[in-house]
Amino acid sequence: MKIKITLLLCCLLLLAACQPQKQPDAGKLVQAKVVQVVSGQTLQVVGLAEQPTLMSQVRLLSIDAPDLQQRPWGDQAKERLETLVGGQPVNLEFDLEAKDQFGRTLAYVWKDEVLLNEQLVKDGYVLFVARAPNHKYDLRLERAQQWARLMGQGIWNSENPMRLTPAEFRSQNR
Repeated sequence: MKIKITLLLCCLLLLAACQPQKQPDAGKLVQAKVVQVVSGQTLQVVGLAEQPTLMSQVRLLSIDAPDLQQRPWGDQAKERLETLVGGQPVNLEFDLEAKDQFGRTLAYVWKDEVLLNEQLVKDGYVLFVARAPNHKYDLRLERAQQWARLMGQGIWNSENPMRLTPAEFRSQNR
């Protein structure tokens, strides 16, 4: 009987440990300090979890930045995001899905009332890519991309266009 109770308790503890961590409500803004810009679509931040010194990776939602080896566009996207962040705290807004398959937190990033995801698309440094189930700002991002294409911004510049999407580049360079 003791073995059954012990086994049951172990199962319950394991089940409780496997439950997803509580994430902020969708639409709620959480302030975080940017420690490092990893790429044109990923930030390293502190202050996101219950432990204020714990570092977390944040993947900007609905964009796909050129890979850092995809020169010169990958470096330019990273530099532009560094400029937009400017060493200041940012506000993170969450949608329906909290994490990606790599464990990164998924968020829309705001600074001074500017949606950085959208600004990167509008400036032509990244592509808008809709990813279910997170669709809160898809229309804004799609319009920003149309504008960047029409204006020949960044990766859309007719004199030096990016020929492969980031996804195509990654698949060819595995």
